[in-house]
Amino acid sequence: MTTTRPLRVFQFATGNVGSEMVHKTIQHPDLELIGLYCYSEDKIGRDAGEIVGIDPVGIQATGNLDDVLAAKPDCVTFFGVWPDIDIFCRLLEAGINIVTTSDWITGYSRDVNFTHPSGKKATELIAEACERGGATFYGTGMNPGLAQILAIVNTAGLSRIDHITVTETVDVSCHHSVETWKRHGYGRPVEDPEIPEMFRAGATVFIDSIHLIADCCGVEIDEVDFEIELGACTEEVDLGWWVLPEGSVGASLAKYIGKSKGEPKIEVHLEWQMTPKTKPKWNVQNCYLMTVRGNPQIMNRHMILPAMDSGQMDWSDPTYMASIGMTITGMPALNAIGPVCDAKPGLMTSADLPLRAFAGRFQP
Repeated sequence: MTTTRPLRVFQFATGNVGSEMVHKTIQHPDLELIGLYCYSEDKIGRDAGEIVGIDPVGIQATGNLDDVLAAKPDCVTFFGVWPDIDIFCRLLEAGINIVTTSDWITGYSRDVNFTHPSGKKATELIAEACERGGATFYGTGMNPGLAQILAIVNTAGLSRIDHITVTETVDVSCHHSVETWKRHGYGRPVEDPEIPEMFRAGATVFIDSIHLIADCCGVEIDEVDFEIELGACTEEVDLGWWVLPEGSVGASLAKYIGKSKGEPKIEVHLEWQMTPKTKPKWNVQNCYLMTVRGNPQIMNRHMILPAMDSGQMDWSDPTYMASIGMTITGMPALNAIGPVCDAKPGLMTSADLPLRAFAGRFQP
């Protein structure tokens, strides 16, 4: 980074990922948390530390965008579930950089599936706001996001690429967001005919990730097919934060298949398990698999485990594993802030940023 001082960060949202990122921003050696924007009335005016369950940090949450603009942060970290194009544009026009984990990798899926009242595409609005304010916008995450970057890196030693598959095979019961899972059809009767389209629409950002890989590897994707298989709960399942009725969706295997000239080239598979008590069930491995067919062939297993200094390697602790899941989702955004602030103004993807944007930090 060219900047040596801590970069001043104003965070948006304290949901699953956002709550964890308050901790991580405070701990990050390159960053200074200067503000928190919340949407819930019961959080506004409270100390950010209190909201996320740590000691007070001396920052009161606001729900007023003018407070964010007046603070003139170097960067806003936006951890809301869905992009807010109008807020993004106001921030960017004010010269404030943005990194986000909110359903955005290239912007392709937003352009195709959502219509802004202005009639313009989301990517057009973001790019124009970046130009007016001289700011930079970047979307990332774990999957989609870092998982696809790892797949791209795996192709560096190949003389020929034939096919790429990125598979997320995880237990998702640690992600406590009922509304998110309802959008994907979980909890509904498995025979409900609306579920496949609900799932496809709820996860179209994975199409972004296919286009990101295609951009880096030099192939044109003409169409993206979608396939899904659902697992029905064999009994009522009480997750502690949600109850799934017997016969409802409790697991799934979804496939986004990117094709070029009719041939499958890049696939993203989502093997998700809310409970092992489903039929059919899948051998969830709690990792990310990257398979590249070509010359030579590459297979990579990206495993994420508790820290050695936690005193345990215990996958059975749901609180700790939930924290890990939110950490690996939000940290690609925090670690990219420096390179994003240093980048030329504009709408960036991971293909545009330097290698240091994908690097973590040693603690001082």
